[in-house]
Amino acid sequence: MARKSYGFETRALHAGATPDAETGARATPIYQNTSYVFDSSEHAASLFNLQEPGFIYSRLTNPTVAVLAERLAALDDGVGATVTASGHSAQILALLPLMGPGDHIVAANKLYGGSINQMGHTFKKWDWSVDFVEATEPDAFARAIRPETKALFVECLANPGGVVVDLEAIAKIAAEAEIPLIVDNTMATPYLCRPFEWGASLATYSTTKFLQGQGVALGGAVVDSGRFNFNQPDKFPSLAKPAPEYHDLIFCETFGDLAYTIYGQAVGLRDLGPSQQPMNAFLTLLGIETLPLRMERHCANALAVAEFLEGHDQVARVNYAGLKSSPYHDLARKYLPKGAGSVFTVELKGGFEAAKKLTESLELFSHLANIGDAKSLVLHPASTTHNQLSPEQQTAAGAGPELVRLSVGLETAADLIEDLDRGLAKAAKL
Repeated sequence: MARKSYGFETRALHAGATPDAETGARATPIYQNTSYVFDSSEHAASLFNLQEPGFIYSRLTNPTVAVLAERLAALDDGVGATVTASGHSAQILALLPLMGPGDHIVAANKLYGGSINQMGHTFKKWDWSVDFVEATEPDAFARAIRPETKALFVECLANPGGVVVDLEAIAKIAAEAEIPLIVDNTMATPYLCRPFEWGASLATYSTTKFLQGQGVALGGAVVDSGRFNFNQPDKFPSLAKPAPEYHDLIFCETFGDLAYTIYGQAVGLRDLGPSQQPMNAFLTLLGIETLPLRMERHCANALAVAEFLEGHDQVARVNYAGLKSSPYHDLARKYLPKGAGSVFTVELKGGFEAAKKLTESLELFSHLANIGDAKSLVLHPASTTHNQLSPEQQTAAGAGPELVRLSVGLETAADLIEDLDRGLAKAAKL
């Protein structure tokens, strides 16, 4: 289907998929197999040499996963996508075509705690270095760029603190430095935020979250806007210099706008192997079909819950960009016009112990480490997702000891408010 000739809701239902030619099945089949028969020796050679598209082995490509990749690219108005086993593996594959030993990334300090760990510790094993800068100060990104910097990395809507970054301003800095801006758009999804419209080059997702929506399938994705010039041999040799394992073809010359995506599949998935399982891709495709409806309800419920909590006597602060009192409200109206998402934090007057007590006292909110489920979820980041960070890093990331993270689901808003009111009363008794 022609991507840009249809509305978002239509693309969420149809992009990348057609009825099965042999059976007429309307839903995308689950191709639960490892490998595919070649027509001939010449056909096999052409596939392995990247001379024609097709399926070889499900670590590289799979028909069910391919439909998901095309649908995700369509939702972002990108040219291509690589689907992976998790959001964390998507971040690695996003950077692999860009980075070499000694290279450097400038990342926002307002990120999911696991991303800070991944970038601050694991990346060092590959001699990749990361400077974390204040997410709300675009000039901080400019000051941190150096000759070996290969990318800027931000979360559009930061997990867990609900910080909204100025995408347009940071994208201009990336463009001036001739490096891509990578936006983790997991919290917003392409329904709420359109990173490429504001100058971002690449978007990453944990499809586990809102895109899948029911907490039953892990996955990740990297989407390429097709608008960044990777054909810079001195800066991006993996894409712009001969690849010896493919008879010295040059990805940028051979594949044009698809060079980055094909590299992610032909090299990233081939060598690192974080392939998404066909069943997970199938479940994510089903989730995406209702994404627009779910996000509308998520945002409406979140705003109702946030307004209630803002007036509660046990709450010191509600960090939600959808509230007029938020310092990020104007940025949210610009970049998230359909709603500020459904994940935010609450600072309790009772501090660390009250925060833990609240998470243990709720009935409708499930106490677990996930976001973006149809069901409402609660977590204490300082003792879970961000507990490997120092106290200073926790505070900088918006995950201080007094904070509780809420992922507001699709239940009746009044029921969620009643549940929180009871939980706060129990926490107050401490």
